[in-house]
Amino acid sequence: MINMQKTYDLAGSRQAVQHRVLRNTYWLLALSMVPTVLGAAIGVSLHLPLGGGMMALLFLAVAFGFIWAIEKNKDSGLGVALLLGFTFFMGLMLTPLLSRILGFANGGFLIMTAFGGTAAVFAVLASVATVSKRDFSGMGTWLFAGVIILMLASIANIFLHIPALAIVISVVAIGIFSAYILYDVQQIINGGETNYIRATLSLYLDVYNIFTHLLSLLGIFGGDRD
Repeated sequence: MINMQKTYDLAGSRQAVQHRVLRNTYWLLALSMVPTVLGAAIGVSLHLPLGGGMMALLFLAVAFGFIWAIEKNKDSGLGVALLLGFTFFMGLMLTPLLSRILGFANGGFLIMTAFGGTAAVFAVLASVATVSKRDFSGMGTWLFAGVIILMLASIANIFLHIPALAIVISVVAIGIFSAYILYDVQQIINGGETNYIRATLSLYLDVYNIFTHLLSLLGIFGGDRD
């Protein structure tokens, strides 16, 4: 009887931890959108020259530097500050894409459509990951391999400028990072991820990549220059 009580107590304790991590992750994810929007607004208003191949490589170096620092400080308040600084930086790096989209007559509509579409994808897949009995943990290795291939293709296309490849990259990226939402949310639900700062970083990158690639596709197929 005592052992059964201990089992119930442990299960309840784990469930409480998972619930707290998920709640804190969603709150911090929502908060991270504020510096992202601020960075994007500053970048567009100042017309910051953030395009080009060398700038893309510099972006990757700075982004990985932030990710490394966040991982090292994931158990402290500094980790939260670094995460918010990272999201501000990511907002700045939206400048070339947003400036190009805002050059269309319907640019504002395209941005809002991409935002709404991203929010819908996140809401649906996060809900599926929460209630589904299916185990998505096996996708982790394949998704990581897909991201590496995607990154190499993206770097190559910075210099190749092949429009068809850009479309393929965006379509594949939306699929991969949508699947990552299932994987990352279920990691929290199942107790595989117990740090809300690291969990927020993972989900933020999922959302950011879905938004940017969806917006790119909308610009290609729905941009109105009239």
